[in-house]
Amino acid sequence: MPSITSSPSARPRVTVATLVEQDGKFLLVEELTPDGQPVFNQPAGHVEGGESLIEAAIRETLEETGWQFQPDYLVGCYLWGRPSESLHYLRFAIAGTVSDHDPARPLDDGIVQAVWLSPDELKQTRSRHRSPLVLRTIEDYLAGERIPLSALKYLTD
Repeated sequence: MPSITSSPSARPRVTVATLVEQDGKFLLVEELTPDGQPVFNQPAGHVEGGESLIEAAIRETLEETGWQFQPDYLVGCYLWGRPSESLHYLRFAIAGTVSDHDPARPLDDGIVQAVWLSPDELKQTRSRHRSPLVLRTIEDYLAGERIPLSALKYLTD
């Protein structure tokens, strides 16, 4: 198994992703990769300075889907590496519900659309997932992984 080296470029990038299940389907985004390929991902993104993990999850979901997200629990923490690019991501997958959709809200750059897909549709589109984290976090959610949000601590000074 590759390890994270001490070089600054190999430090994990902290990200959040949200898992929302409604009527047996999951909220995802279809987004464009830097080379213009359309892929599926959970609403997800980097945690910004001065922002808690929960705040980042709420913000990213709104910016990428137009839905207001209410977090309920942590599904898991995932360290995923792309050794060929010396990139590593530390993803916090947070499950919850959505309400108050604003379909007229402009979505983040690179987001084509928000979509709802069933677990079977997700498995059939595996080759179009942004990363292996997409299906893995949903599988863990479906397996009942639940960690209280109180496990996520945000400390300042």
